[in-house]
Amino acid sequence: MKLSREEVVHIAALARMGISDAEIEKAREQVSNILENFEVLKEIDTTNVPPTAQSIHLQNVLREDSPRESLPMEDVLANAPDREGDLFKLRPVLE
Repeated sequence: MKLSREEVVHIAALARMGISDAEIEKAREQVSNILENFEVLKEIDTTNVPPTAQSIHLQNVLREDSPRESLPMEDVLANAPDREGDLFKLRPVLE
């Protein structure tokens, strides 16, 4: 499916994109090529393929959350740029 120059300008306007004359021709060729590839995909028989939102099975990859001892306070505050006792010292955010 070949797009016309006017169709590319219309698509760019819908996307709120500023596009120069040189970019219009390049976009016309690229988008036309993409649409032609979709035309090829339309020819594939997908009658026995169930609709899916994901092509691969998703699974939780996080480790099990288990309680454990906290880090020692000195290790936690070791790289603090400034501290006051056992607290991080920060500049005031609000006056």
